[in-house]
Amino acid sequence: LATCEHKISYLMAYTSWKRRIVGDIAWALDVVPVKRAQDQFKNGIGTITMTYITPKDAPAPLIKVSGVGTQFTQQLKIGDKIRPPGTAIALKMAKLVSDTEVVVDATDAGALELPVEPVAFDILPKVDQKVVYEKVLDKLASGGTIGIFPEGGSHDRTDLLPLKVGIALIAYNALEKDGINIPIIPIGLNYFQGHKFRARAVVEYGRPIYIDPKTLPDFVKGGGQRRHVCNELLARIEDAMKSVLTTTPDYQTLQQIHTARRLYQRKELLASEKQDMNRRFAEGFRRLVEIHEGTPPQDFVDLQTNIQAYRKELQELGIRDYQVAGLDREETEDERDSALRTMRLLYQIFHMLFCMAIAALPTICLNLPVGLISRLYAERRRKKALAKSKVKIHARDVMMTEKVLLSIVLVPTLWVIYAFVFYFFISDRNGEATVLFTLSMPLFSYTSIIVAESGMVGMKDLRPYLMRLVPSTRRRLAALPATRKTLQKELRTFVKKLGPSMGELYYGKKLDWNAIQEKRRQSDTLRRESEVDLKMLLKEENVKEPELQQEGSKKDQ
Repeated sequence: LATCEHKISYLMAYTSWKRRIVGDIAWALDVVPVKRAQDQFKNGIGTITMTYITPKDAPAPLIKVSGVGTQFTQQLKIGDKIRPPGTAIALKMAKLVSDTEVVVDATDAGALELPVEPVAFDILPKVDQKVVYEKVLDKLASGGTIGIFPEGGSHDRTDLLPLKVGIALIAYNALEKDGINIPIIPIGLNYFQGHKFRARAVVEYGRPIYIDPKTLPDFVKGGGQRRHVCNELLARIEDAMKSVLTTTPDYQTLQQIHTARRLYQRKELLASEKQDMNRRFAEGFRRLVEIHEGTPPQDFVDLQTNIQAYRKELQELGIRDYQVAGLDREETEDERDSALRTMRLLYQIFHMLFCMAIAALPTICLNLPVGLISRLYAERRRKKALAKSKVKIHARDVMMTEKVLLSIVLVPTLWVIYAFVFYFFISDRNGEATVLFTLSMPLFSYTSIIVAESGMVGMKDLRPYLMRLVPSTRRRLAALPATRKTLQKELRTFVKKLGPSMGELYYGKKLDWNAIQEKRRQSDTLRRESEVDLKMLLKEENVKEPELQQEGSKKDQ
């Protein structure tokens, strides 16, 4: 909303739309509510197992679902979806055979591991989105802008979830009904601490994507052809989204990549340059693991271990990487006397504490009560969201939303309480002074937020000084600059050695990340197809061998 020049109407889950405050804000922002099947799921009766009845790579793969103690004829209807436990992937029912057997469409199964042992399951009812599509198409036809989160929900993973087909259907329907080939613009939200107030985020816009008009007839025909062109468009959208994100297998790898980027860079970079370098390291890591078939060379493993050890040391000492470079500059020529150095250290600590105490007064009065209560409330909501979700890891993605919603109520309430205290106990019931005081509260509150942000930076800068008071940590802090320089040298030597084999990742000054992601997807598809062809060939050879042996025995007879 803050970085786009267009007025955006977002699609929003109907369950959030119904909530007070957030629903009111959504209405004011012209949000379109969407009913989601996962919000209306019900537990299935009995247990199920699943097996493929067609090849997994077939144009329309099918899976047989066998039930034990199930009541499929009573609980299911065509269009409903079955979801195994521990996954967000739900498969649409294609054929209802009996109470204990159904056939589901496996087109969206992806990397789903089919349960071979009986497991519980959920049923997601079919949701008619006709009204939603009509509203969205009307807005697009009138020149509006729609914001969509195509994964279908929030999560705290380091890679994308499978995209929902809704965005492809909207784009093709707009082209079919209104003749509008709408641009689909990927937007990346990159952050580490989205669950904290005033945390930083990098918003990155990618190149727009357009539908190929030649594919419209296939969409109009429906059936398998419609599914094919929609999946192709979704794949292009996913490539574009990954071009504005830094995706990794897990959170630990993402942290190591950010540390490697900070160690490798030789000067301060712009946000866009940092994102580009992060993606280069992430893509290089993926290619290195792929080239060596999951077993990278030993020098890479050693480097990875050293980076992880360096990060652990920073975490235990409670300091940041940018603070390490200044540690070796603390001892100057005139400070080698230990008594003088200790006095200077104590002065720096008390000076920073005094300044922070003065700056913290408005924050303690205005924002601290709200901050503490909202933190406790958000933690409780996080645990509840984690228990309900199939895809969240820690469910920190919901915490900031809950904090903001509660603060919208608590902050004005606190102002009213202070106004009553001021009127009855301080101003001697002076109405004009009370009105002026109340109207000033938003300014005071915002000022205290800015001051608190600076105070947090001061707290981080204060910690190294406090750690120097402890002899054991003082020695560890003194060793960090040398450790960092050694690690920098190892990393740059490794990149220089391996970089030329990475081609454009190493030599390219400006990369087309959308094209890189598209090539990556195509190569992955070709590799999977070749693996399937190899398996089929081996299977045919295994079948032919017994046949030849049988023919040979007949000739002998």
